[in-house]
Amino acid sequence: MSRTFQVTFDAHDPRALSTFWRDALDYVHPPPPGADLPEGADPLAAWDEFLERAGVPEDRRNVASAIEDPDGAGPRVFFQQVPEDKVAKNRVHLDLRAAPGLEGDERMAALETECERLVALGASRVRRFEPEPPMSAGFIVMADPEGNEFCLD
Repeated sequence: MSRTFQVTFDAHDPRALSTFWRDALDYVHPPPPGADLPEGADPLAAWDEFLERAGVPEDRRNVASAIEDPDGAGPRVFFQQVPEDKVAKNRVHLDLRAAPGLEGDERMAALETECERLVALGASRVRRFEPEPPMSAGFIVMADPEGNEFCLD
């Protein structure tokens, strides 16, 4: 039997980092427990109201955030607040499959287009690796707004 899993990020600002990854992955913020939000409602505003009603102090309302695949296929991604800075390269990172089935110049052009979109969302471009068949089809290393590395592949 296989297991489901969640990917967890340590973050200074869980809400902001979850919003970046929500937009990067086309995920959604889930509503608070028991909430049935109308279409188009802002789940983050609903969380603010939920936490206020629950008596959570304002300075404790950004200690965690989560995003989910609206189709239910991908893993849940959780963001937890930590006080320390990121100090070394990630040992595990996400690969965003932005050019499945494409090769050569067409693949790299698709990766560049996605890179531009993610930079506009707050990511940083780190380095481009050219295709080296048959071992590598080429990819772009990036960093999210808090410096966590990921690849466009």
